[in-house]
Amino acid sequence: MPPRVRMPARSESGAGLWYGMAAYGMWGLFPLYWPLLEPSPAGEILANRMVWSLVAAVAILAARRHWAWLRPLLRQPRRLALSGLAAAVIAVNWGVYIWGVNSGHVVETSLGYFINPLVTIGFGVLLLHERLRRAQWAAVGIGAVAVAVLTVGYGRLPWIALTLALSFGLYGLLKKKVALGGLESFALEAAFLFPCALAYLVYLSVTGHSSFASHGSGHAALLALTGPITAVPLLCFGAAAVRLPLSTVGLLQYLAPTFQFLIGIVYFHETMAPARWAGFALVWSALVVLTWDALRRIRTERAARLPAAAPQPAAVPVE
Repeated sequence: MPPRVRMPARSESGAGLWYGMAAYGMWGLFPLYWPLLEPSPAGEILANRMVWSLVAAVAILAARRHWAWLRPLLRQPRRLALSGLAAAVIAVNWGVYIWGVNSGHVVETSLGYFINPLVTIGFGVLLLHERLRRAQWAAVGIGAVAVAVLTVGYGRLPWIALTLALSFGLYGLLKKKVALGGLESFALEAAFLFPCALAYLVYLSVTGHSSFASHGSGHAALLALTGPITAVPLLCFGAAAVRLPLSTVGLLQYLAPTFQFLIGIVYFHETMAPARWAGFALVWSALVVLTWDALRRIRTERAARLPAAAPQPAAVPVE
């Protein structure tokens, strides 16, 4: 068997960039998909997503014959418990997101993912006792002011955005504790969610409230596709994460909420009062400060790792 040709580093980075753009691009286009599933309510859409996600995960694992990770994990009750908690948290995130999009709050859902990096920093301070640099404190402070301004702009606390940001931040923290690969954790979390989701769908069918079979095969196919469209971006993200520096992945993450924001404004014609624009401008300013600080730190650490310049040979005097 001929030896495997290793892809050059530049080609690896280029492929990783495309994978990352595909992952965050698909996540950013989700607001266009969920309205296609109406008249199914958000709860039924969520339950279908849970059920078909497990089907998709099992199909991918079977195609790859990738089961060796499962048996050792079953002997670690703490990691299983944390995975179950992560599944519950991401279910809240999915449910609020689907409801928010289909209720005409696409822009506010995008806000949740814009402020998620600030929430992640907050969790690092409160739960992991991390120390912040001055730029990070400034970004968090600007973000807090932004939430206050947006509360005035919306006439209420932006609870959809805050729920999405807090749940996704907590989900990331739990996944860090579990330390499983993307596909493996997706499959395990889907397995935790599957029984309750299936029971709910059976209940809807028995009581005559299910829309899966009552609105034609096209509607049923769209509900079934919620599994693959959940799995495919995750696989692309995993392929990007192993090929790209963390700083590049961190910049790419802003693609998804940017697409969501533009879809809400341009496609769904959601209104933006001046106070809302001011709040979003503050959030974007905080993200600029955060990104600048992260890139500056990466450059500093990279320079510190470079070997010291080789000493130049002494000049030989001419006699």
